[in-house]
Amino acid sequence: MWKIRVIAVLILVAGLWVGYFVYASEADGTRPFKLGLDLSGGTHLVYSADTSSIPVNEVDDAMDALRDVVERRVNLFGVAEPIVQIERPGILSKDEEDTQRLIVELPGITDVEQAVAMIGETPVLEFMELKDTMTSEDLAKYEVAVTAFEEAQGSSSDGKNTEINPILIDGPYKQTRLTGRFLSSASLQFDKTTRQPYIQLDFNSEGADLFAEITGRNVGKTVAIFLDRQLGNIIPITAPVVQQEITGGQAVITGSFTPNEAKILVGRLNSGALPVDRLVLLSTQTIGPSLGAKAINAGINAGVWGLSLVAIFLIIWYRLPGLLAVISLGIYIAMVLALFKLIPVTLTAAGLAGFILSIGMAVDANVLIFERIKEEIIGGRGSLPEAIREGFKRAWLSIRDGNLSSIITAVILFWFGTSLIEGFALTFAIGIIISMFSAITITRTFLLAVAKDVDVNQAGFLFGSGIKK
Repeated sequence: MWKIRVIAVLILVAGLWVGYFVYASEADGTRPFKLGLDLSGGTHLVYSADTSSIPVNEVDDAMDALRDVVERRVNLFGVAEPIVQIERPGILSKDEEDTQRLIVELPGITDVEQAVAMIGETPVLEFMELKDTMTSEDLAKYEVAVTAFEEAQGSSSDGKNTEINPILIDGPYKQTRLTGRFLSSASLQFDKTTRQPYIQLDFNSEGADLFAEITGRNVGKTVAIFLDRQLGNIIPITAPVVQQEITGGQAVITGSFTPNEAKILVGRLNSGALPVDRLVLLSTQTIGPSLGAKAINAGINAGVWGLSLVAIFLIIWYRLPGLLAVISLGIYIAMVLALFKLIPVTLTAAGLAGFILSIGMAVDANVLIFERIKEEIIGGRGSLPEAIREGFKRAWLSIRDGNLSSIITAVILFWFGTSLIEGFALTFAIGIIISMFSAITITRTFLLAVAKDVDVNQAGFLFGSGIKK
């Protein structure tokens, strides 16, 4: 039996160490809890995506790609745990334009302009080829228009002329299917001879095939690369003459940019080009840090009061087993909080509610165990350890089935729910799984450690329950 007592002491020491880790890592800021938008403050943005030019059977894929692009974009700026999700069209929805929406939550970002800039600055990269019907006169007109545009742009007060000559938008070029949507990665390179920076583009398999097809039919002709053409950048950043068909899915962008400008462009290209025609900001909402602090305090107060009342009930009603259950519950809370830090889990108000609810589930398991133990004692078990073992054995099936049904519910909520529901489901499921270990292993070990060689008839008040002996 000394082994059980040693294990109980080790569990207690480990629980104290985990509790200290949670406290110390939060106090010195080395590994703080990651808080969601409603607790830390931040910005909530709602966008409408224009998918009018995308085939109906490709809209879902385009929206999924858009979500990934925006998520990568905001992550480049160090936003902690951004939440980017798609609002799918409802069954009863009639306005298709309003139903294709993107919801973006940026914890810790309270500057709306900064948040919008993070998302809106993702570049649109286009590869264009010469029109089939271009004449020498058309090319001459284009060159004249380009010169006039550059002069007007340089003389404007803000350095950018808002009056864009329509001839420049199309010019001598026509669109191809190859855009930044097919870009796999971009990297900054330097010419070994001139030391001038250039950007190497690597396309995915579909993009590689498109690029080979475009260069194959334009040998001896110009293929122009435009960046954000529809936003006013109507002069190609490079327009090389194709010498031969290029296979392998690699292209090079050269231009008169500095290494820093090239580095910024590489970062923007790697964040992904928008796979939809247009992204319109519908609404913004800013949640200040003070509101988040109030929500945190309210959640902490609810947890402390709830846990205190439960602890008092367990100790008064179940006495020594109740006290041991409270210690086990404390270790359980430390373990769950440590997991929240290590995974890490983004805590929201709903997530805190799920965690507190899982504490109730842990207490429920202990109550079932203690009642079964009491029945074994009343039934005349020969020794208290035997009554404890049999009580745990009989209570296990009820605990298993109850917790399993709760875990299934949590999985369903996480799979089908929104980000708000997902936070609740995740913390609830983690809490239930750890509570099963806490009730079945930790509480059982503590009870067996203190019940050594105690006769049931001599257990008296310490192992009774209720207000009677």
